[in-house]
Amino acid sequence: MHRRNLLASLSIAAGELALNPGSARSLFAASPAPDASSTESNWPAFRGPGAIGFADGFSLPTTWQVIWQSQVPGLGHSSPIVWGDFLYVATAVSEAANVPLRLGLFGDREAAEEVDPQAWKVFCFDKRSGVQVWEHTAHHAVAKTQRHLKATQANTTMVTDGKCLVAFFGSEGLFCYSMDGRLLWSKDLGTINVSKYGVGWGYASSPALHDGKIVLQCDAPDNSFLAAFDVSDGRELWRTSRRGVCERSWASPYIHYGGNAPTQVVANGWPYIASYDLESGHEVWRLQGGGDNPAPTPFSADGLIYVANGHGAVAPVWAIHPEATGDISLAEGETANRYVEWSEVRNGAYIVTPLVYRDCLYSSTNNGILKCYDAKSGELHYTKRLGSGTTALSASPVAGDGKVYWTTEDGSVYVVEAGPEYRELAVNTLGLEVMATPAISAGVLFIRTRSSIIAVGHA
Repeated sequence: MHRRNLLASLSIAAGELALNPGSARSLFAASPAPDASSTESNWPAFRGPGAIGFADGFSLPTTWQVIWQSQVPGLGHSSPIVWGDFLYVATAVSEAANVPLRLGLFGDREAAEEVDPQAWKVFCFDKRSGVQVWEHTAHHAVAKTQRHLKATQANTTMVTDGKCLVAFFGSEGLFCYSMDGRLLWSKDLGTINVSKYGVGWGYASSPALHDGKIVLQCDAPDNSFLAAFDVSDGRELWRTSRRGVCERSWASPYIHYGGNAPTQVVANGWPYIASYDLESGHEVWRLQGGGDNPAPTPFSADGLIYVANGHGAVAPVWAIHPEATGDISLAEGETANRYVEWSEVRNGAYIVTPLVYRDCLYSSTNNGILKCYDAKSGELHYTKRLGSGTTALSASPVAGDGKVYWTTEDGSVYVVEAGPEYRELAVNTLGLEVMATPAISAGVLFIRTRSSIIAVGHA
């Protein structure tokens, strides 16, 4: 196919390129190959190293070409991760003839009726070419819990430290692989049913990994807990109940280390956000207030921990000092205290995890209202709508090389110049449905669509 026709077909396609499962197609022979020689090449977890959401050190594209596209069977909102020359992603492949998935802006609480067996799988691809290196089935069964029509049975993103690869599928189990795909151990944690109150939301919290410890946040309403496991053998190190602290949450735990504060696990939740000592699991601090369906992952930047959530009466963002202890909740009418540097109750971050990059905090609603703040003071720089107002966003922003990338569910990627003034550099249209947060490695963005991975680089 002629190069121009290939690009045109990608920009208007309603479905994926016709690739066989496990195959890959290198679209342009002259495409730049990623360089894995730098530590910035690794994107080891949801939102990359330390959940920061950006990767500097390489030139990133404004407008781009597709380097390769590889099909991933089944359904999964699991974001890709990258270590060295390899990309890893998880999915769930149902045996049903028709597997429903409904994207867009809607408030229905309907669950997908799934009675057929499915396979939870882990895939490894060569990040330079898109060629599948290996795949393994972690689990095969009928799903123990429901999922929402907009969710999948493989929402969670894997994590790696370069020595092993960890995948967690909620009620379907915890799995640890060697980097070449050998199953090292697995663990059944029982049913973790976040599908309560007649709502089949489904499990979504990704595992965190630091200093040989895997941390899982399992906030089922009837038995919410946080737990740590030894990555070498799956041995449970501690388990802390979150009853009375968190009734529900779909956020991934964040492990904060460095500075004067103890290494701690920050867990978004409702009615409290809380932090726990990584070594013991004991609570360090808690903060009351916020939206009643927490989804964004906490993260830190420039000496502050940021947490946001939404739904319900308020949708706040907080900037918290890591040295916090005890109950740091704000009194009525307060926006700051000894441990909360600043807060904003009208942030609107319900699904999308905000990003701090080059002194600015970027956050958006799931219908595309972007707000940019001064990350240190909380001063609002600007508000801007991405898309038409009916445009849905579920993928979190990522950044690098002075650019911030916002990916909509219909596959449009807005490229915005980093800084206190809004400047739209480009809108790149894939024409493919996207829910997962992209990964960045060595100047290439890896985007998970409904049924494929696409690598995009400089045009």
